[in-house]
Amino acid sequence: MAVFVQAPAWAQRSEIPSLQMPPAQTFKPLQPSSAAPEGERRAVMLQGLDKVTTRTRRFPAAIGETVEFGTLRITASECLVNVPEAPAEAAAYLTIIDNKPGQAPETLFTGWMFASSPGLSALDSSVYDIWVVACANTAQASAPSISK
Repeated sequence: MAVFVQAPAWAQRSEIPSLQMPPAQTFKPLQPSSAAPEGERRAVMLQGLDKVTTRTRRFPAAIGETVEFGTLRITASECLVNVPEAPAEAAAYLTIIDNKPGQAPETLFTGWMFASSPGLSALDSSVYDIWVVACANTAQASAPSISK
């Protein structure tokens, strides 16, 4: 016994429907945050959560420098923002290393974190959460190391 199923009408045509892509000029890539005024440096404003103590702290990480949060060493390599006419967004390229006493340092995260989507590329740690708040400027003397 043969069973015949009729294909949908669009499948019977020889042409494939085309997808409509938005015009190329509407795409605006992220760009480096604005230059810091005299006496300041570009930085990333981060927020950290210590899950053991349930304490949160907001702190700057100057571009190219390393700051500490608990046993984490966080290095910010770049901070990008959206163009002014687009919705607000900040993205930072971070390297996060866990430097537990008595253990070899372990790289927990290397990559881009986005302020608007912290779960998109998140730090995977049972003790800490780190997320990007915004691009900012900080004093030239650089942000001191922060510990819990």
